[in-house]
This record gives sequence, C-alpha cells and structure tokens, in this order.
Amino acid sequence: MVPLQNILFLDIETVSQYASFEGLPEEWKELWSKKAEVLLRNKENQTAESVYERAGIYAEFGKVICISCGILQINGSNKKLLMKSFSGDDEKEILSSFCDILSKWSAEGNKYLCAHNGKEFDFPYLCRRMVINDVCVPSVLSISGKKPWEVNHLDTMELWKFGDFKSYTSLNLLACALGIPTPKDDIDGSMVGNIYWNDHDIPRIVHYCQKDVLTAAQIYLRLNREPLILPENIEIK
Repeated sequence: MVPLQNILFLDIETVSQYASFEGLPEEWKELWSKKAEVLLRNKENQTAESVYERAGIYAEFGKVICISCGILQINGSNKKLLMKSFSGDDEKEILSSFCDILSKWSAEGNKYLCAHNGKEFDFPYLCRRMVINDVCVPSVLSISGKKPWEVNHLDTMELWKFGDFKSYTSLNLLACALGIPTPKDDIDGSMVGNIYWNDHDIPRIVHYCQKDVLTAAQIYLRLNREPLILPENIEIK
C-alpha cells in the first residue's frame, strides 16, 4: 500500500472559456461546431450552440477556475486532512501557483496523485491547460516517457472497477454505496458553469471542489480498509 502521507488528493473545476456560444470568436465558433458534431449524433432539436454548456469539459475549449488539493498528516491512529485551494479568473496564475506547491511537495520521496476519474479527466486536463498557458508541467503530473509502473497516479474510480473496463461510477454514487457523506448536497458539476458565469460565486465553487477532495480521500481510505477522517480533523489553509 502507498504510504498515506505520500498521496496528494485533488479535484478541479472547469468552465467554458467564453460565457456563451455567441461570445466565441468566429474561428472558435467553427472549431466548436466541428467538435459538436460528435455530441449531436442521434440527437434531434439540438445545435452546436445548445450544447456549448459542455465546452468546459474539453481542455481546448475550457479553462480551470479552481484546483483543490489535500494531504494527510498521520499521527499514530489519528489522521488530519490539510486542504488548500487555488481559484479565480486568472487560469495561468492558478496553474502556476499549484505547480509551485506541487513541485515542492513532490521533490522528496515517492509521491502520488489521487483523484476520482483523475486518469481520464483531471490529470490530462491539467497537463493540457498547462501547456496552453506555457506553464511547466511538474514531473509527478506528467506521464510523458514514463513506463506504466513509473506513473504515480491513483484513481478511486479505477480502483473501484476491479478490472471492469466498461464501468463508470460517479463520485456521488460511490460515496453513497460506501456509506460516505455525499459531496453533492449543494451543487454538482453541471451547475459550475452557470454559477461562475452568471453569479461569479467562486467561493461556492471552491467549497464544492474541496468537498470532492475530501470525498475522494475518504473513498480511498475506505477502499483500503482505513478509518475515515473525522470532521474535526479537516483543516483548510
């Protein structure tokens, strides 16, 4: 088992780069319309404009507005989760600040990253947006040139699959199945774009992102038959 204190749990929140399809530059309207062709297959009465709300999940059309991460401090049988978030409108600043702390944290020892569906979404999305923003991708995040056993990425959804490649289980469903408090008691991922562009309520988005980090950490502990983190042992910096 990976030493618990060597794992950084993380989650990201992303939105479209523009508030609406109408706001896209003409070149990007054409590019999104081409991308949307796949999304519109077998769907009637929908257009590239009507599905633009999904642009945030694609790194070419979206941007990162929040990264929350957490590490465990172990003192005997007592566990404390220390969490920190990077958020705002300046994506490059968010990514740079996160990279700085990630590089320092991973400089010593064999460190790991863990996220729910991180291998399919969070990790590659972060790398792509870092490249686009001309931010150096930290070694612990990049898989370029590494052999599979050299990639220190953990994924709670993959762990739950137990080899079943066709299975997808949401963070909320897995938390409920394992008896862990759900993180979706206020908003869910589908609401983040509207909350950002219409309300600009970044603190609400950060709080939601932090709950996902906590839930991913609790799921990882549960899958490894470890006691869960007590509410009083959660510290946000």
